[in-house]
Amino acid sequence: MAKATRYQNRIELLQGTLDLLILQTLQWGPQHGYGIAQAIRAGSSDVLQVDTGSLYPALHRLERQKWIAATWKVSANKQRTRVYRLTAAGRRQLASERSRWEMLVDAMAGVLAKAERGEA
Repeated sequence: MAKATRYQNRIELLQGTLDLLILQTLQWGPQHGYGIAQAIRAGSSDVLQVDTGSLYPALHRLERQKWIAATWKVSANKQRTRVYRLTAAGRRQLASERSRWEMLVDAMAGVLAKAERGEA
């Protein structure tokens, strides 16, 4: 039962949602992986927490699809870090993903409102 309790308040991301979150975060400017994870966490008031086991495979997938590009930089503390940025194709994909997300939210709201009114 401890495992069920552990995940009680955790929101699982729908498939594809992480891609949307990453693309949206990079629209605000180039960022390294840890910065992307922190921006998602902060932007969601700590509700969404992306672990490295999910984030980096998603970043690599988005890079293969040419939606983001990455370069190596040296950070302020003299460490090499990979910085990701949104490409033109990524901006187009973000617009498409946002549109699909808004349709999903509207559809969910419609179903939930109907249930609240007691309609079948």
